[in-house]
Amino acid sequence: MTPQFEQRLAILRESLSKAGQDALLIFSLDNLRYLLNYSGEAAYGIVTQNALYLITDYRFIEQAQHECVNEQIDCQVICRDRDRQTLGAAINIVLKREQAHRILFESEHISVSMWQAICFDNQEMEFTCAPAMLESQRKIKDEWEVAQIRQAAAISDRALALLLPQLKLGVSEREMALELDYQMQRLGSEGISFTTILGFGARSALPHCIPSARQLQAGDLIVIDFGAVINGYRSDMTRSFVAGKADVRQQAMFDTVYAAQCAALASLHAGLAAHEADAAASAILKASEFAGYAGLGLGHGVGIKLHEQPFMGPHCRDVLQENYVVTIEPGIYIPGYGGIRLEDDVQITQEGYLSLSHAPKQFEVAI
Repeated sequence: MTPQFEQRLAILRESLSKAGQDALLIFSLDNLRYLLNYSGEAAYGIVTQNALYLITDYRFIEQAQHECVNEQIDCQVICRDRDRQTLGAAINIVLKREQAHRILFESEHISVSMWQAICFDNQEMEFTCAPAMLESQRKIKDEWEVAQIRQAAAISDRALALLLPQLKLGVSEREMALELDYQMQRLGSEGISFTTILGFGARSALPHCIPSARQLQAGDLIVIDFGAVINGYRSDMTRSFVAGKADVRQQAMFDTVYAAQCAALASLHAGLAAHEADAAASAILKASEFAGYAGLGLGHGVGIKLHEQPFMGPHCRDVLQENYVVTIEPGIYIPGYGGIRLEDDVQITQEGYLSLSHAPKQFEVAI
């Protein structure tokens, strides 16, 4: 099982043809990873109907030639001398060679000053801001992509299991986050999917809590949101706990979030509009005593990038398709008191979904 680079390129070229464009300039490193297998930096892609180019410099040329040239990818790797040739001039040579005049470019992934410099060297070209072509294409994962996310999620599951026995009174958020990051990488993760979110007590109400020196106290709510990376593909999971015995309010919060997540998961299947899944969770949250503290939105796509399309909120009209991989993550956040979020990565199927993350949803942890 290997990445389907030929198929990805064919779909993109069909989209270019339908748009009446000769070429696409790619500035997103995530899109270069998806289309060309390139995992480095300082690189720019050009796709035409007949050719594929990657422009980089001496720092990454060997890596690019190793990653971007194989039996599936017929890519011409260009080493630009940054002291003697502008990026715009390098692009101009390729566009003229390919007789490309109508060019789409990824406007969301380039600075204004860099784009102005490119345009200066390509004044005869007709440039148009590209729709999110590759971002949209990336929503449907192939079998290989799902396998990478599943493996990353499995590492996260195991790392959390190793961390929980270390949650003792007096440990700090920062210590536990570092330990979790270490365990994921020890188990084979290429790094961390994102900066680990970990909060104790009232700080657990911060949806993106940056770990601090705050120490764990008896009765604290605990939120841990983290992920691993395999071959550039990310996992994203959240679990919530209480240090010791839960009180009535804490248990009610957890039960509400758990019920909301279960309702959303039960609604999932190919053909469902994303906002309908959000509505299933929202109905539980809005009917609870915590309605005023419910987080907005249900989840997002996940893959090469942590947050990908679709963004599953009340206004998302994207219809879920088979082999989307999305997060389902309802939460309750009470300022000054604490928060609870439960999050899993799931693969959409025709009949429902397959969970890629499997860590137990226990609430109380012995301290």
